[in-house]
Amino acid sequence: MARALQQQGWCVAGTCRDEATADALRGEGIDAVVFGAVAEPLAGTTHLLSTAPPGDGGDPVLARYSGEIAGLAARLDWAGYLSTTGVYGNRDGALVDETSSLRPSNARGEARVAAEETWSDLHRRHGLKLHIFRLAGIYGPGRNALAALRTGTARRIIKPGQVFSRIHLSDILGILQASMAKPHGGAVYNVCDDEAAPPQDVVTFASQLLALPPPPEIAIDDAGVSAMARSFYNDNKLVSNDRIKKELGVVLRYPDYRRGLQALLDAGEGRDG
Repeated sequence: MARALQQQGWCVAGTCRDEATADALRGEGIDAVVFGAVAEPLAGTTHLLSTAPPGDGGDPVLARYSGEIAGLAARLDWAGYLSTTGVYGNRDGALVDETSSLRPSNARGEARVAAEETWSDLHRRHGLKLHIFRLAGIYGPGRNALAALRTGTARRIIKPGQVFSRIHLSDILGILQASMAKPHGGAVYNVCDDEAAPPQDVVTFASQLLALPPPPEIAIDDAGVSAMARSFYNDNKLVSNDRIKKELGVVLRYPDYRRGLQALLDAGEGRDG
């Protein structure tokens, strides 16, 4: 996001986790500091994007900077918080949209709901022009089924009736920038493509693109998946993305995983050598 905005002439600052990363980002012209190392890192900010997930102590950004953000709220043109569609929990394949109740089915989802509420409180009490983005599963360069097949980590785990929503990285950037151009404080947006699909179908299609045999199908009960991976499979829902299209005028570059994976392959992703 920072690099995309720099190309449009924006001045970009941000936080990261360690000094080595900060040095690398400064080399790209980003005014980067280690999170928590500067008392007031938001001076001069017009647009604020928080991507940090909640931890044991809740949202780490608000735990440290809620007072400063509240004081800046009236001067900020836009604020965004990246959340997850996990806040909806399991719906046994039913459709959810931004008006659906939040019924998280695990501790991570509960933490996200709490973080959303904490950010929303700044909107209600201080007029922060907040936009919450509930992201589906992210894929893009280096993080996709093509790369997983090449590294031998791709698996076709079968749970009958299971579907996941996903979103290409470049479409996330497009949606965020569309919101910045058309701010609507208090808005919530689902960020996903048009086609929820069984995860094994994505791996099968990627195998076809690479002309490789797909990994064998493994029933989820026989797959030995971790507790965290199992928790993802416990949630099964369709996610509506109508609002990003109607309110923001978004036209997805990759409305389904097939076009997204084909574009990644065309860019050299997953090719041998």
